[in-house]
Amino acid sequence: MANNNQRKTPKFNIFWMYALMILFLVSFYYLYQDGGYAQEVKWTQFENIVSKGGVKSITVYSNKNQAEAVLSDSLAKVVFKDLPADPVSTNKTSAAAPVKISTQIPSADKFDDKIEQWRQDGVFNGEVDYKQASDLSMVFWTFGPIVLLVGLWFFLLRRMGGGAGGGGGIFNVGKSKARLFDKDNDSKVTFQDVAGLAEAKVEIAEIVDFLKNPKHYTELGGKIPKGALLVGPPGTGKTLLAKAVAGEADVPFFSMSGSDFVEMFVGVGASRVRDLFRQAKEKAPCIVFIDEIDAVGRARGNKTSMGGNDERESTLNQLLTEMDGFGTNSGVIILAATNRADILDKALLRAGRFDRQIYVELPELSDRKEIFQVHLRNVKTDGSVDLDLLSRQTPGFSGADIANVCNEAALIAARHKKQAVQRQDFMDAIDRIVGGLEKRSKVITDEERRSIAVHEAGHATVSWHLKYGDPLIKVTIVPRGKALGAAWYLPEERQIEPKQALLDKICSLMAGRVAEDIFLGFIDTGALNDLERATKIAYAMVTYYGMSEKLPNISYYDTSGESYGFTKPYSETRAQDIDQEVQAIIDSQYERARQLLKQYEAGHHALADLLQQREVIYTEDAERIFGPRQWQSRTEAILNEDREAQPVDDSTSVTPPPFEQQDN
Repeated sequence: MANNNQRKTPKFNIFWMYALMILFLVSFYYLYQDGGYAQEVKWTQFENIVSKGGVKSITVYSNKNQAEAVLSDSLAKVVFKDLPADPVSTNKTSAAAPVKISTQIPSADKFDDKIEQWRQDGVFNGEVDYKQASDLSMVFWTFGPIVLLVGLWFFLLRRMGGGAGGGGGIFNVGKSKARLFDKDNDSKVTFQDVAGLAEAKVEIAEIVDFLKNPKHYTELGGKIPKGALLVGPPGTGKTLLAKAVAGEADVPFFSMSGSDFVEMFVGVGASRVRDLFRQAKEKAPCIVFIDEIDAVGRARGNKTSMGGNDERESTLNQLLTEMDGFGTNSGVIILAATNRADILDKALLRAGRFDRQIYVELPELSDRKEIFQVHLRNVKTDGSVDLDLLSRQTPGFSGADIANVCNEAALIAARHKKQAVQRQDFMDAIDRIVGGLEKRSKVITDEERRSIAVHEAGHATVSWHLKYGDPLIKVTIVPRGKALGAAWYLPEERQIEPKQALLDKICSLMAGRVAEDIFLGFIDTGALNDLERATKIAYAMVTYYGMSEKLPNISYYDTSGESYGFTKPYSETRAQDIDQEVQAIIDSQYERARQLLKQYEAGHHALADLLQQREVIYTEDAERIFGPRQWQSRTEAILNEDREAQPVDDSTSVTPPPFEQQDN
């Protein structure tokens, strides 16, 4: 309860000071003003007005040699016609506020003689009061506007500084934006919330233990690592792992993004790096986490002809100096994350700065099961949900993808007014994430429907009879997303791909176009995605993997990320050879698919007719038509227990190619 009350205590705000200043000035004005209107006139005018009669009273300020007369309403209407400002016409007076005139007098003694003369003449019979004028009012009217202007200037300066300096003001633009997490913060993420990533968690937990028990390692002569770099594809849990470190460690944890160092002002990035490490040294031992470090850690000196970003390079230089320079950063461990380790500067990756590189890869089968268990903690499910089945259905899915599957399944169940999320909801969620939402309302002609069925049946037929063909799960001609039809397969999770597996994949991709050409007599645009993926695989075989007969054992793959700039690492003659080899691979697999479809023409027709009739067919339908597969993979052995498995889209829609990251 004490902590809650402490958090609810209002904090001081600079606007309170401004409000108090304004309140003071307004109160001061009303305290030292008796109301009414005072018009300053010359002495001769003052004499003429008093001589007309109708003056109620006169106040003499002896210390200022000033006299002030209160006029009657009738006299004010007469005399103010001759004055520069008419208080009656300008609504500056009212019945409750008297109208006054004031003037400078020679002296109080001479003015007394004048008052006696007015009394003898009978033009003035009112009271005369002698007062001392307040100097405080003079101070107010003299310095009050200056105080208001200075206060307004500071206010605008703070507002301008908030936009430029990120809360620190324009004069603090070089201050670090790092967020501090310590034992007093409510960090709920721990290693128990990070499913899978067993090897990565071991190394991260060891770093945390370095800071908790440093003597256990230093007594043997060891040194605490200065930095660790988390490397892996997007969505694999690098930032989540860093949050778990913040939750597990009993030391301060600074967190910021690499883009927080970048600013439009020159020298700001380096200044923020210095300020970050200054704070870290004060809190040592501690951990500094920099997410997306590639924003400032790109290799220096690349493509200088295009114009370099000196500000980014100066920030990187300062970061390198702070991590391992002449200064000492004892007890400060740098933890960084990136999915572009290939473009980082080599000086940043050397030992002494980032001593360890921790690879956070896509989860394996067992890891995916653990991730599902974590994300299903707060999802209400029934007994039909099988975690083993779900983990087998999601090869290649990252932790973020699995979280999206669980959330989408819950939304689908809620949309159908269910009391719990069922197994079919997860099937629909995976289908929707991979292929998109079904569009049964899309108008498709009978000719298009037949073409789609023949195309998808061609993929299924050829893939069924290839050794490295992916196991068929489901084929549909119902439009989904951008695809008019789709075939779902469950690819084998291999660490390396043999050449024959790549050729079989190209063959199965070309089977849709071949089926249209053979059985329909024409080709259409539905094979766009198939041709794109097949071409990329063929070019990878020739230029990356050295699998070409004419150009063997040659790789033009660039691991540095420079991509050779505007020049190619081979001549025009070699480029022609590459194109010829790619065309030869495509042509050979096209002809191979043609022979397989002619050989199993009856089965293809039966499959296409069944697909056109039912719109969706499954593995058991293909097995009934073609018989059991000659080559049964490990995945297919698992699928014998349950026919429904993960859909991997092999559709006619444009989807990312499966070889974005190449194996060694």
